Amino acid sequence: MKRMLFAAALATACATCFAQTPTLPTTKAPAGAEAYIISPVDGATVGREVTVRFGLKGMGVAPAGVSKEHTGHHHLLVDATDLPLAGQPIPNDEHHMHFGGGQTQTTLKLAPGTHTLQLELGDANHVPFDPPVVSKRITIHVK
Repeated sequence: MKRMLFAAALATACATCFAQTPTLPTTKAPAGAEAYIISPVDGATVGREVTVRFGLKGMGVAPAGVSKEHTGHHHLLVDATDLPLAGQPIPNDEHHMHFGGGQTQTTLKLAPGTHTLQLELGDANHVPFDPPVVSKRITIHVK
């Protein structure tokens, strides 16, 4: 019985912790803003090193930490299944690459196989815009 009460108390405490995770202020995206991948094209077969070029319409690119209206910086999602959470900084891990210097392209070294790529624009604090400014998710095949 004590174990059941402890488990119930722990579950309630964990739910409360997650419910109270603070969100950061989000930056409104201008109407019509769009991120897109210039190259490679969806379905392309590429070598192990592939250059990915980023495109942006309706906004400008500014480095992370620079708060200028209607600007942000790119994040490349590699083999990510879900978009980052709204109101939270975009993670910086093997699936979420940050380009806080304002870069508009990168060269990836990928293992052979099928991979997905998607862009998401982050504000000065790496937080996704509202609504999110994301590209179509593309699939590439690495030989």
